Amino acid sequence: MNSHPHPDPAAGAALQAHPAAGAFREAMSRVAGAVHVVATDGPAGRAGLTATAVTSVSDSPPSLIVCLNATSRTAGILKANGIFSVNTLAAAHVALARHFSRSGLSMDERFAQGAWQAGAGGAPLLAGALARFAVKVVDLRQVGSHHVVVGEVLSAEAGADAEPLVYHRRDYRVLHDRDHA
Repeated sequence: MNSHPHPDPAAGAALQAHPAAGAFREAMSRVAGAVHVVATDGPAGRAGLTATAVTSVSDSPPSLIVCLNATSRTAGILKANGIFSVNTLAAAHVALARHFSRSGLSMDERFAQGAWQAGAGGAPLLAGALARFAVKVVDLRQVGSHHVVVGEVLSAEAGADAEPLVYHRRDYRVLHDRDHA
């Protein structure tokens, strides 16, 4: 016998309502996230942007999810190239994170910052990143205003042992390791 109470119809209606976009964005600003540069290079060109919506999916096969605004220049180029990289930034990369988030810069201007090399499939990898992944697109779906990109990892490298850069309350912050301070 199930001892769960029957749901209140009014509570069900409240669960179906969406919060206002502003309230959602404000709440999400409180969720700290690692900062990455997602980049691509290939027949459609080179592009990159700063992102926090990156997470692992599985280690068998190794895979990641990246969420990109569908209207960004990078999203269309990444989709066409089918290859991308995820470069996890250290605290020392705050200027680079800001640089790759500036919408008025050309892609050549963006990639003039940092030391880049071609990884598996030509994915642009950033020297000095905390972690670097070259990734092949295996699925791409639009959800609301964003593309959810599922990628199979072609290569993964642990990089520098440094303090990570995080994004919290609409600004870049350094996460300090108090055990080693």
